[in-house]
Amino acid sequence: MVALLFSLLFILFAIGFPVAFSMGFSSIFAMTSADIPAQVAVQRIVASLNSFPLMAIPFFILAGNLMEHSGISQRLINFANALVGKLTGGLAIVSVMTAMFFASISGSSAATVAAVGGILIPAMVKRGFPKNFATSVQAASGELGVIIPPSIPMIIFALSAGVSISIGDLFMAGVIPGVLVASSLMLLIFFISKKKGYGLNTGVNDDLVIQEGRLVSFRKAILPLLMPFLILGGIYGGIFTPTEAAAVAVAYAFIVGSFIYKSLNLTNIMSALKSSALSTSIIMIIIGNAGLFGWVLTAEKIPDKVAEFFLGISDSPIVYLILVNVLLLLVGMFLETGAAIVILAPILTPVAMSFGIDPIHFGIIMIVNLAVGMLTPPVGVNLFVASSIAGLRIEHLLKPLIPFYVVLLIDILLISYIPEISLWLPNVLK
Repeated sequence: MVALLFSLLFILFAIGFPVAFSMGFSSIFAMTSADIPAQVAVQRIVASLNSFPLMAIPFFILAGNLMEHSGISQRLINFANALVGKLTGGLAIVSVMTAMFFASISGSSAATVAAVGGILIPAMVKRGFPKNFATSVQAASGELGVIIPPSIPMIIFALSAGVSISIGDLFMAGVIPGVLVASSLMLLIFFISKKKGYGLNTGVNDDLVIQEGRLVSFRKAILPLLMPFLILGGIYGGIFTPTEAAAVAVAYAFIVGSFIYKSLNLTNIMSALKSSALSTSIIMIIIGNAGLFGWVLTAEKIPDKVAEFFLGISDSPIVYLILVNVLLLLVGMFLETGAAIVILAPILTPVAMSFGIDPIHFGIIMIVNLAVGMLTPPVGVNLFVASSIAGLRIEHLLKPLIPFYVVLLIDILLISYIPEISLWLPNVLK
């Protein structure tokens, strides 16, 4: 059944069939060939979606969309510009810092690229950055959307790993790795800009990035910046669960946008609801079909066979993490992040635990690797979003992205082999 499952899956991938439906159809076909009733497939899909914590996903998506429609992108950009805009390569560094701020609200990589890139890519070009470099900066910084909490892939991992994992601990474990990735990108941009003279056209006047004092810009941006503290503080303070925190985030975003900023109207709210419903439906279709696919793999004892395979190669966790990192980077090039997590987490996480690797640490390794996949062709969603904003072909971004790939690979190695980067904060807060 396994050979038939994977054969059909790869055939469907090759002809361009959607990933979610490829997993679902190949699973059903394999089950039918093994005389497993078709209604079992429906039951497994429903069971995959019948989870209270999964409700956090649509709420976090909606909260991010409401904040985006409230005009907070501009406020965050102005604040980041006040902090670091005068440095060499300032506006490109502002792009990374703004992405880091926005990531702490949205939980989505593509949303981060779209919300920030729409303003900052044209602004960077006006300030003297080459368009392909400006677009590459935005695509690379967008991956912070899934590393810095709240993160939708973190929720999916916690529910898919097959072991008990606290979403709150996973959120906190992503904070320092997220700051590490953001800091490394900002340093890289600083040195590239200094070497090549990018962004020297600082005297340009435009209405894309408003020049404000640090105190003024901070006061205007403080309410969206408080949202992650509300979410994480509430979860760790035992005030509410991650799902309840997501609902609180929606209420907070609605109140801030409607009554304080007064930028949310009925049209904006309906647009936010529509885009949230679309994003949620896509994610849930992926989770449902990937859950069925994972059930077939488990029924065929694939996780046990994978564990035996890795243990047969080496009993060293160092070797295991090297192999996993390579695997995840390759998978991230071809599979959507949510689908990759639902398929691989229940297989790889128990094996990691058998090597003595903490599952929370392993979750961060998996998410950071797959986040880099959002930046790699042929399925890099960040590349598609950023290139469509800039009006460039993806191949024009590959050369300026090379140094970003190198830095991100170094970050992956540091996060993989220094567990304290991920585990220090959740351990301190316990």
